[in-house]
Amino acid sequence: MKYITKSFTYDGKRYYVRGKTEAEAYEKRALMKKALSEGKNVVSSNMTVEAWAKRCIETYKTGAKENTRKSFTGIVDRYILSQIGSMPIKNVKPLHCQTILNNISHLSQYTINQTAIAMNFIFQKACDNKIIYENPAGSVIRPKGFKESRRSLTEYEQEIFLKVLPTDSRFIVFGLMYYCGCRPSEAINALWLDITVQNGETLLHIRGTKTQNADRYVPLPRALRDLIGHPKGLGYIVTNKSGHIMDKTSYKRAWKSLRRAMNIEMGCRVYRNQLIPPLPLAEDLVPYCFRHTYCTNLQKQGIDIRIAQYLMGHADIKMTANIYTHNDKTSAIEAAKKMNSVAIGVAQKAESVENTQ
Repeated sequence: MKYITKSFTYDGKRYYVRGKTEAEAYEKRALMKKALSEGKNVVSSNMTVEAWAKRCIETYKTGAKENTRKSFTGIVDRYILSQIGSMPIKNVKPLHCQTILNNISHLSQYTINQTAIAMNFIFQKACDNKIIYENPAGSVIRPKGFKESRRSLTEYEQEIFLKVLPTDSRFIVFGLMYYCGCRPSEAINALWLDITVQNGETLLHIRGTKTQNADRYVPLPRALRDLIGHPKGLGYIVTNKSGHIMDKTSYKRAWKSLRRAMNIEMGCRVYRNQLIPPLPLAEDLVPYCFRHTYCTNLQKQGIDIRIAQYLMGHADIKMTANIYTHNDKTSAIEAAKKMNSVAIGVAQKAESVENTQ
């Protein structure tokens, strides 16, 4: 069958369409022109940033884990496409990319860095495909942002946490962070099969994937072992109320419930099922604090820093050292307080003796 061919030039390129009839060929030509003008389907410099970003993620993020891909897509949607998604990719300038980062300068260093990485990835892939000739995000300056606080729980907070830990099976996810140093994702994905006994010691195999050091074996303390009980099949150690793996929503609910339980245990009043401010639990207490506490407790127990690095799954010992050094400073401050208290007591006794003479 003989096809009828029609051609046209768009953005300096020649395009061809074929149809069984002249009317079909004209219709296809019109549809392709429209697709080019809207930046859809056809890969060209006239594509919108949103159209290219979605195509890019679909093509180049196929090997990423589901959670990683979702996180990457969320960053792109929230901070990049919300500002320049409708722009033709060929019109994006370094000014636009810098403005995106400037507009989130009030957020954390992590969020700013992830946004810059995602933006550079998208535009560099566009360069690789000859859609654009220069990466507009290649020389952006990253604002400092703020460093998310990751502190250890105070002794009082630890006491309260351990009191409420047995009251809700969902809280075990935070118990895995506190007792085993799991990252949140590692605690959520821990399986009953990961519990093993070697040389009489019960260990938890943490199948971490963040770095090559993240895959590790850590001791499973008896306190937590008694709390979680005997292995229950082949599934996850911690589940949501429906018995399935925790997703973001159920994890946030578990955290909200834990904070509520700790506040009540600290003496917070409740009226009509609502907590009455002021809430005694510190606002800066976040789930990652439990993992941080695990590391500081390792130092208090005299664990060598290199063993602590392995147990934490840190790729760089500097990360472990930062926590150990911070704990040293805390210990020094506590020692200074005690020394000052002793000095004040001695001075008061001396003053009392002098007054009686």
